[in-house]
Amino acid sequence: MALHGLTGVTIGVPNVNATVGYYAEFGLEHLGGGAFATRDGGEQLRIVAARTRRLVELGIGCDDADDVARIGSRLDRLGTPWTVAGTVVSAVEPVTGVLARISVAPRLAPERVPATPYNGPGRIDRHGRAPGIRRVTPVRPKKLGHAVVGTVDLRATTAFFVDGLGFQVSDYIGDKGAFLRCSNDHHNVLALAAPVNFLHHTSWQVDDVDDVGRGAKAMLEADPARHVWGLGRHHAGSNFFWYLKDPAGNFSEYYADMDCIPEGELWTPEVFEGAQGLFNWGPPPPPSFLAPDDLAELMTGQHA
Repeated sequence: MALHGLTGVTIGVPNVNATVGYYAEFGLEHLGGGAFATRDGGEQLRIVAARTRRLVELGIGCDDADDVARIGSRLDRLGTPWTVAGTVVSAVEPVTGVLARISVAPRLAPERVPATPYNGPGRIDRHGRAPGIRRVTPVRPKKLGHAVVGTVDLRATTAFFVDGLGFQVSDYIGDKGAFLRCSNDHHNVLALAAPVNFLHHTSWQVDDVDDVGRGAKAMLEADPARHVWGLGRHHAGSNFFWYLKDPAGNFSEYYADMDCIPEGELWTPEVFEGAQGLFNWGPPPPPSFLAPDDLAELMTGQHA
């Protein structure tokens, strides 16, 4: 795969200062000016002013200039306009208006985290208290994992990422969503059928399930109204999750233990119906997860 992962996202919100404060509390390193960094990925989030909350830009990494040229050819065949500047090719997804910027970038070399020992029936891999409950440092996400966008034309948005940019399909949620990957992770983009184009959530990898819980605990101690859904384990992707809500209404996810699909490995996408693909265990998703409370407001704002 010429593509190898997300390099970053730009989120547009009407309340920049409050949203900046939220992501600083979430554990991202504030670089100033609405820019944030993860532990492994460097700068991966930028927050800018917008009339309604939305995904403004999606950064994607590729290996070399030949990959950039091939993406340009794919976009030509799809009939999508694109521009190139050096080793960066840019194209606007025609339905959602998200700017995809594909650039030559080094592959992430993540800092290795020692495996956490867990005891099980008839197996004692650790003695004393579990290491996870002894952690006192704030949770710091390692990287941006994926972004989820609602689109009024799922077929066209999926075609842009798959036929135009070279993403691969991992799984489907009936005819309502497509899990798409540009790396070894199970998904880096989830396109969801929706009555309006909007950003559903961004997802940030942490070390393990203990840090999923610790991160959510700290955020909810500061403001319990941030809770959306969790703790649970997804089915598609298999990752542990906990979702919170930022001041603009976007969801943000702590996740750990995502499925990996190595390059070249044969993988047959499955089609999951209803909530089957959403979660394997945990509390059921609240109605506001599937249909955020501000959808009507977003529809009015985007058509005003």
